[in-house]
Amino acid sequence: MLSCHIWPIGICSWSLKNETPDLEQVMNESGITHLHLSLDPELSSENSEYLKTIQKHQWQPTAAMIGFDQEDYSTLESIRETGGIVPDQYWEKNREKVLQAIELTSNLGIELLSFHFGFIDDSQHALRERVLYLADAAQRKNVLLLMETGQETAQSLRDFLEELSHPALGVNFDPANMVLYGKGNPVSALETLKPWVKHVHIKDARKSSVPDQWGEEVPWGEGDFINEEFLKTLNSIDYKGALAIEREAGTQRSADIQHAARLLSHFTA
Repeated sequence: MLSCHIWPIGICSWSLKNETPDLEQVMNESGITHLHLSLDPELSSENSEYLKTIQKHQWQPTAAMIGFDQEDYSTLESIRETGGIVPDQYWEKNREKVLQAIELTSNLGIELLSFHFGFIDDSQHALRERVLYLADAAQRKNVLLLMETGQETAQSLRDFLEELSHPALGVNFDPANMVLYGKGNPVSALETLKPWVKHVHIKDARKSSVPDQWGEEVPWGEGDFINEEFLKTLNSIDYKGALAIEREAGTQRSADIQHAARLLSHFTA
C-alpha cells in the first residue's frame, strides 16, 4: 500500500473517467489501494459491473462522490448558473440522486459523500432548506455530506456551515479549486475551515490573470501555492483523513497521478 508517512493516498476514480482497466493499471503500477469513488456509473446503469470490479480488487474507498447532469463547467458564469443543487428546475431530479447516493454510500460502508453543492450567497434561502433536508437524510444513514471548496471564499463557506450547524455536514478540501475559482489562498483557507475538513484532494492550479475566468489546472507541484506548506498546514490542524489525487486536465493523467503519489510518499512533517 502506498501512503505518505501521515495519510493514506488515493485516486479520484473520475480522473481516469471511471474506467476500471485504467484504474487497475495505475493502482497496480503505483501501489495505491484507496479511491475517492464516483458513484455515477453505478447510479446511471441498472447492469453496471463497475462496483463489482472495485470490490473484486479490494480497493478501499475513502469517500464517495456524485456529480449532476446539468452542470456546465465551460465558464465560471455557466457553472454559477448550473452548479450543484442550486438550480430550481433540477432540484427534484438532483434530490432523488443525492438520496440514492446516500443509500448506496451507507450500504457500501462508506462514511463520506461529496458533491458540489453550488454557489452560496445570502439570498439563497431555498439552498439552505435543501442542504438541511439532505443532511438530515444523510445523518439517518450515518453518512457525512462534504461540500466542495472553491465556489466561495473559505470565510463564506465557514459562515454557511456555522449558520446551519449540522453534524452531517463537512468539507472536502480542494486547494486547486480555491485557485481556479480565484477565491483565496488554500493554506490560509485550511486554517479557516479546519473544524470541517474531513477529506482532501491533491490537485494543483495556476490562477487566471483575467478576472472572472478560469485558472489552469496543472500537475501537482507546478501551481501557485506551496505544496509543502499546504501539507504541513494539514498536519498542523491535525487532519486525520486521506489524500485523494485528482487530475481532471492534461493528456497524461496516469503519469501525473503517479508523479503526485511519489511526491506525497516522500513528504515528512
